[in-house]
Amino acid sequence: MSPAVQEATATTGQSYDLDQYRPGRTISDWEPENELFWQSTGRRVAQRNLWIAVPALLVAFVVWQVWSVTATNLTDVGFSFSTSQLFWLTAIPGLTGGTARIFYTFLGPKIGQRTFTALSTLVLIVPLIWLGFAIQDTSTPYAVMATIAALCGIGGANFSSSLANIGFFFPKREKGNATGINGGLGNLGVSVVQLLTPIVITSSVIAIGSGQHNAKTGNEVFLQNAAFLWVPVLIVLAVVAWFGQNNLKTASTSFSQQKIIFKRKQTWLMTWLYVGTFGSFIGFAAALPMLIKTTFPDYSVATYAWMGPALGALARWAGGWIADRLGGARVTLLSFVGMAASIIGVINFLPTGGGSGNFTGFFLCFLAAFFFSGIGNGSTFRQIPVIFRNQHLKGLTEGTPEHAKALKQTEMEAGAVTGFTAAIAAYGFFFIPALFANFAVTSAMWGFVGFYASCMVVTWWFYARRGAESPS
Repeated sequence: MSPAVQEATATTGQSYDLDQYRPGRTISDWEPENELFWQSTGRRVAQRNLWIAVPALLVAFVVWQVWSVTATNLTDVGFSFSTSQLFWLTAIPGLTGGTARIFYTFLGPKIGQRTFTALSTLVLIVPLIWLGFAIQDTSTPYAVMATIAALCGIGGANFSSSLANIGFFFPKREKGNATGINGGLGNLGVSVVQLLTPIVITSSVIAIGSGQHNAKTGNEVFLQNAAFLWVPVLIVLAVVAWFGQNNLKTASTSFSQQKIIFKRKQTWLMTWLYVGTFGSFIGFAAALPMLIKTTFPDYSVATYAWMGPALGALARWAGGWIADRLGGARVTLLSFVGMAASIIGVINFLPTGGGSGNFTGFFLCFLAAFFFSGIGNGSTFRQIPVIFRNQHLKGLTEGTPEHAKALKQTEMEAGAVTGFTAAIAAYGFFFIPALFANFAVTSAMWGFVGFYASCMVVTWWFYARRGAESPS
């Protein structure tokens, strides 16, 4: 036992069994707010779990978003799907991903970070293998493609379990940065799939199966590579998670304990705000490739589509870090102002009245929207634990049994709310492409601006103004 742990043991009266902190073990004693324990043991263990979670979540996002790029290539190789049907194929994973996130939110902490990461990563192999074979046959029915898209959506569910679990490992002062790293770098999976797919589908070296003729470019392509490429990666990541991460016994809670969050007003307010930030990020990421292809057909989807999600993912990391220092509510309010202004800019550069529009202005404004959505993603996730901590610990003396009990309740509720808000916000992946499939692009965009205005009001009134009931 290190001197620091010995001192922590003497100070707290808690005996620490160091064997439990090794990779692959279940941890019973976890006190991240105890500075001596954190510096001697906790930080190292938490960082190991975080950096195993990040690539697993990134590839889960790859599976979730694989259809956003795949759909843009289907008609070029002979599939006879309409533009509306293609938009729906990009939207369906959002519906299943959001729904599965609700279950993953409450299952993840109960089962544990290690176990759930390994199993939820391994199961994603199934839709990828099916997609790899189905996409080689242009006679594959639309219903089959839609079913595969729905199964790929399960990849998006991993976010809720991962973020809810990782939050338990870190002390209050580092939660924003930790969830920003996990969520932000995990979100990079959107850009990775949109950047790599156009490259890997041109390679016959890694192809399993035959190629297809691309009528638009005249080249032979191997669309199945976009799916098969990630199968061995998922297997490796599942093995690493199983042998390298830890389950936290202190984080294990039943649904009967977690369901208290549905009675908390803050749950629903923060869900509304996170729909505005992450819902926009993931929905725009899913829709942008098809939006470019149909609105500005002279511009390459492969060249531009990945940039926005990459910027938003990295901005999420920055948003969590800045919110730890300036306060989550202020940063969240700024993000909604920026998103509204950016979308108004997008509207002004869209083609109107038979004109060609301005792609440069359109794209730069979309980049700005992704940037501000990423900032808001990080700041809202920093707000949640702060809000619940302030409410539950108000008036309690640190070190008392009442304080310890309230702190545990805070961690449980904050983790559950983090996962639940992420689940509902994931429906943005479904609704935004669906709106573009059924309404004029300009009308849909003005709807987003109106929604962001409502988010500004909620943020300012409940969290940012002087005298707010829950400053964060």
